[in-house]
Amino acid sequence: MDSIDLEVLKTCEQWIRQGRKCELVTVIRTWGSSPRPEGATLAVSEDGHVMGSVSGGCVEDDLIAKVRQQGIVHMLPEIVTYGITADEAHRFGLPCGGTIQLAIEPLSERSRIGELLAQLSQHQLVARRLDLATGEVTLGPARAGMSMQVSEAALTTVHGPRWRLLVIGAGQLSAFLAQIAIGMDYQVTVCDPREEYRDSWSVPEVEVVHAMPDDLVIDMRLDARSAVVALTHDPKLDDLALMEALKSPAFYVGAIGSRANNAKRRERLKLFDLTDADLARLHGPIGLYIGSKTPAEIAISILAELTAVKNGVQLPAAMQVENAKCAAQQAASEPSCGMDS
Repeated sequence: MDSIDLEVLKTCEQWIRQGRKCELVTVIRTWGSSPRPEGATLAVSEDGHVMGSVSGGCVEDDLIAKVRQQGIVHMLPEIVTYGITADEAHRFGLPCGGTIQLAIEPLSERSRIGELLAQLSQHQLVARRLDLATGEVTLGPARAGMSMQVSEAALTTVHGPRWRLLVIGAGQLSAFLAQIAIGMDYQVTVCDPREEYRDSWSVPEVEVVHAMPDDLVIDMRLDARSAVVALTHDPKLDDLALMEALKSPAFYVGAIGSRANNAKRRERLKLFDLTDADLARLHGPIGLYIGSKTPAEIAISILAELTAVKNGVQLPAAMQVENAKCAAQQAASEPSCGMDS
């Protein structure tokens, strides 16, 4: 599963190879309640086919209609704005008078989309600079944490996985988690020293690293754009890796397991050189309580919690697995919500 950004670029490259005229549309600025964030992209071909989204459908309809009526007429990049007035906001379906500014770029071989995709296939983080006056494109390495930059002269967009996710364990749950995370722009690394799990790995886009997880955590030099999820249920593999991850700047560290096992894990981790503040960063039982049972549902639960933390969203305590299960037990008039399941 590719991210939407990558799907758009691949579609553009295919159209260029086929000799079809096309444009790449990028959201470069928003005001008010815009349905799509800055950096969102849309590809539109001369026959009105599209890939991606810049507004959730309303502005796309106008862009498609213009292409079908006039064809691809831009010779150079153009900046356009939708939704300045209340009437326009109503016409284009923008909520609460929201306004978006778009860069419309006519594509050709000189747009270097193929070169960009080649670099992205090597998991590189790439900055693509578009000269707004000439349409010339240059590619270069992007810094971790770099965001889109817009000036009167140029638009620089950042492509490639901007977040890293280390998954410890190569089981079925890890496969679902990895597939979804790739679509969310994570560079996913799976670590498992157990040969039987590596041999049955089924996600070709993600390589399983044969190493001890704690060694890999150190080697990866985790930063504030990194997350670690331990899914093996094996303390020999999970605990040391969690210890190293909790001492790192990683924005999210979580481990699967029951409430009872989570309590035991915290007691074990106290024996290592971890502070109370370090232990407080551990998410476990992992995920949000959504009644998940299957591996696919559990993967969604984990990524929902991880996404909330990444985006700085404070979730109600009732959505945590431990608290939700305690509440469910109390509602069923059980004598205790002890950590036994």
